[in-house]
Amino acid sequence: MRFEFATASRIIFGPGAIAQAGSLAKEFGRTALVVTGRNAARAGKLVNALRAVNIRVVGSSVEGEPDLEAVRRGTALARLENCDLVVGFGGGSALDAAKAIAAMLTNDGDVLDYLEVIGAGKVLTHSPAPCLAIPTTAGTGSEVTRNAVLTSAGHGVKVSLRSPLMLPKAALVDPELTWDLPPALTASTGLDALTQLIEPYVSARANVMTDGLCVEGIRRAARSLRAAYENGRNAVAREDMAVASLFGGLALANAGLGAVHGMAGVIGGMFGAPHGAICAVLLPKVMAANLAALRSRDPANPALPRYEEVARLLTGRSNALADEGVEWVSRLVSDLQIPKLGACGLRAGHIADLVKKSRNASSMKANPIILTIEELTAIVEITI
Repeated sequence: MRFEFATASRIIFGPGAIAQAGSLAKEFGRTALVVTGRNAARAGKLVNALRAVNIRVVGSSVEGEPDLEAVRRGTALARLENCDLVVGFGGGSALDAAKAIAAMLTNDGDVLDYLEVIGAGKVLTHSPAPCLAIPTTAGTGSEVTRNAVLTSAGHGVKVSLRSPLMLPKAALVDPELTWDLPPALTASTGLDALTQLIEPYVSARANVMTDGLCVEGIRRAARSLRAAYENGRNAVAREDMAVASLFGGLALANAGLGAVHGMAGVIGGMFGAPHGAICAVLLPKVMAANLAALRSRDPANPALPRYEEVARLLTGRSNALADEGVEWVSRLVSDLQIPKLGACGLRAGHIADLVKKSRNASSMKANPIILTIEELTAIVEITI
């Protein structure tokens, strides 16, 4: 048995934890670039906490999911203002942008030089500026991952800036920050969290440490995602989903993902659709395709009994079969009103290019079995 596990230097979890942001940030710097989503006003409590300990705040907002230009602008601003600390506050987009800016603040060259797949793939040689990650959604787990997912409009794909050095200095997870998320965003981010628990659990790189995180995370998401969607002020459900998202981030950073994310990154890059909603639509279809491929070509693969366990965790029944897990996810996606991929502009004429790009995605490497072009094509066809 061999495995490696790495995460943020410190994780602080709990209702009201945002109150600790000032004292925590004070350990790392005096001038903070605070990276938020488009609604910077939501970071009011954070800004007040930082200013209360005499930390100067410089604001930078990210419109939608981060692209290369957003990272370039944020890095230039941080340098101009002599920022020695980066704080990401928001969903995965804000956190990924913050991590990327922190990395580029201390490393020479352009962000494209360091990107995988489309860039030069250079290795970061200097530790990023200290980065604190404070999620306000329960979905991506980006607060504890070692990469930043960025869109390149020119290439029509989303790819990662990745390095072990990019793990945040601290992750501050306060479930109360998710209470006001609208139902649609609760649904898409929550299903992203569930995907990021199921994929590492059946991954070709699964290990005993991530297994425990995935099992507990799946159990919590299964019992609470629907409840959080129906009542955003359900404190127990919100806490469960915050734990599930955190555990998903820990798991994916150390066991990888799979075909859902392999395709979702490409679709997001091509059409700019919300990442969580794409993952939600793809999840049950990929689960079904993986099961069929494993049964046909690799029936001894350990992922098959793992899919049985996923079904038991989702349904709460000890005798549930793997296909019932697929049905459970399909019903949840439908009940939470996730639109099909055709709504983002995906058409049949795009499928061949999408599949070609997806097969080169880094997330695809950890899928429990290599899916054929025909199998990937069939997945996309039934999600339009």
